[in-house]
Amino acid sequence: MREPAFWWHPPGLASGLLAPAAALCHRIAAARMRRPGRTLPVPVVCIGNLTVGGAGKTPTAIAVARLIQGAGLRPVFLTRGYKGRLAGPLTVDPGAAAADVGDEPLLLARTATTILSRDRSAGADAALAARAGVIVMDDGLQNPSLAKTVALVVVDGRRGIGNGRVLPAGPLRLGLDAQLDRAHAVLVIGPPSDLALPVVDAARRRGLPIFSGRLLPEPAAVAALREQRLLAYAGIADPAKFFATLASAGLAPVRTAHFPDHHAFTAAEAARLIADAAADGLRLVTTEKDASRLQGDPALAALAAASATLPVALVLDDPAGLRRFLAGRTGLRL
Repeated sequence: MREPAFWWHPPGLASGLLAPAAALCHRIAAARMRRPGRTLPVPVVCIGNLTVGGAGKTPTAIAVARLIQGAGLRPVFLTRGYKGRLAGPLTVDPGAAAADVGDEPLLLARTATTILSRDRSAGADAALAARAGVIVMDDGLQNPSLAKTVALVVVDGRRGIGNGRVLPAGPLRLGLDAQLDRAHAVLVIGPPSDLALPVVDAARRRGLPIFSGRLLPEPAAVAALREQRLLAYAGIADPAKFFATLASAGLAPVRTAHFPDHHAFTAAEAARLIADAAADGLRLVTTEKDASRLQGDPALAALAAASATLPVALVLDDPAGLRRFLAGRTGLRL
């Protein structure tokens, strides 16, 4: 399902009509979020976001885990495996099928041990059994099961919080204030637009640290695609961001194809993408997340083989500042 376009524009008739439903969703979610969570014997670093859809949580979780690894500590990711068939708890095999575990766990598992569990408390037990020195939660800000040592809220600088309304009237999971009351810091990825400034202003009023960074493509991948005519496709929350990343790297695609977030490609869609690229002499390129969803499905093997990927990584503007903040919150020597 595609997110409504009106979420990312000033409030209008559609969001107004949905306001009563949004108020009910906020009350339910806020009451749940206030429940006390279980305290663990190791730090829990939660990488969350305020809205549905991608803000950059997974690249941020990976960057935080690598920072922890650089200090000689053992991070273990905890994820619920959104859109995956399996409930867990289980340790994610990087070679697993995305249909079983979801796309984000496959990306996380390339960096560190990753536990998938719909039940966060049971997943935490599995992470402790895997000798976690730090548990890094990819998502879960609104889940009250575990007490968070650090709750780092990630905000997409371009899309921000959209119209500022709560689901289904807007993209917020619940009201901005209720969520920031549970946050310890904010990370804005990309230059903040007017849609992100309400978060920045609210964080400043609370005295929350505000960090910034950018998602940059891997230079080797950019070099490999240079001078090629591209058909870019993406099934992520904001495909336009991927296409803009290509363009900013000098790889403006000739054609693009948009799919819904976490889209499960069909054999027919795969065949059509391959045929469209061949007809115009184009090279297929997609995101790492989309490529991971092609994994483990024989019907999609040809599309996987024909598609280049453009990996991106989070580059922090003040990595030392984030390291000091995490050390101060967790008591770890980072």
